[in-house]
Amino acid sequence: MPAVQGSRKSIQVPPDAFRVLVTGFGPFQHYQGNPSWLAVSPLQNEILHTDVPSNLLSLNPKATAQDPAIDTHPRPIHITTLQIPVVYESVLAIVPGLHARPPILPEDAPEDCADPPQNNYDFVFHIGVAGRGPLRMERVGHKLGYHMKDAKGQLAPIVRVSTKDFTRRENGGAPSSTVSTLGGESVSAAENMERERLGMDLVEQGSENAVRPSRGFGIGYTRFPDEINTEIDVTRLVQDLKKSGVDQIYTSMDAGHYLCDFIYYCSLAEVKRSSNPYEKSRNTQVLFLHCPPVNQPLSTEEVTDAIKRIVVWVCSEQQIHDSKDEAAATAGVTK
Repeated sequence: MPAVQGSRKSIQVPPDAFRVLVTGFGPFQHYQGNPSWLAVSPLQNEILHTDVPSNLLSLNPKATAQDPAIDTHPRPIHITTLQIPVVYESVLAIVPGLHARPPILPEDAPEDCADPPQNNYDFVFHIGVAGRGPLRMERVGHKLGYHMKDAKGQLAPIVRVSTKDFTRRENGGAPSSTVSTLGGESVSAAENMERERLGMDLVEQGSENAVRPSRGFGIGYTRFPDEINTEIDVTRLVQDLKKSGVDQIYTSMDAGHYLCDFIYYCSLAEVKRSSNPYEKSRNTQVLFLHCPPVNQPLSTEEVTDAIKRIVVWVCSEQQIHDSKDEAAATAGVTK
């Protein structure tokens, strides 16, 4: 799906900037103003700067800011924001383009979106809303187990799986459990838990298991595993955030098997698809963050601030590793 570049405003991006794409979700259910988008939208075309010295010490206690192998000069970070519909079909139509080389923005992308980088985004950061509570930094995306209807009332694609794996996979990798039905589709206890987190109506549990097709990623994604982990060190990231004053945050292995999990897995899989093991350039880093509804307990401004801190942390880590790779390559040439 080609992007309409001619109608887009000319946005000036520093030539040496890290390019970051941050997405939030559009309206669904009772969220006419999705809390994730409320937090993301103020960041359009924001320029931040890396903070290498503080992150350098957390990466290697023996290193110093004067380490000649590390470029400690603050580099600019340019943020582009994009709203994604809470629709499975839209995720499948938009996300692969975001990881193309060069990336392709959807045709209806706002005029104030800067033109994509020539190669790929350095960091793609997805934000979505969960239930009341702290921020949740997700570590893994799941391929199967998507049985909740999206904002258009549609279900994820049906995926053919082997008979021996059906019972395990139909619940997104969890053991088969008691289910009830909702509009002809079965609803598991795990799904009711996610419905509760999202503030949606619960479904009364039945007493018998229901047979249903497995849903998630099928054609085009068969070669990818059932779970894909982010390459970012989420544990250390959260630890550093807590040290800097962002204490309402924790790591999670369950992104919910709904649109948040769906876009996370799609983005992680597309990085694998577009990467070339023989090229020297670094892969796009991908991360997903769940935020709570507004003021439950964090305000929109507090979530936006946390997003900015995470972006700076990730890009600073990229600068460190890029500097080390360049230094090693230079040393190899001069020997």
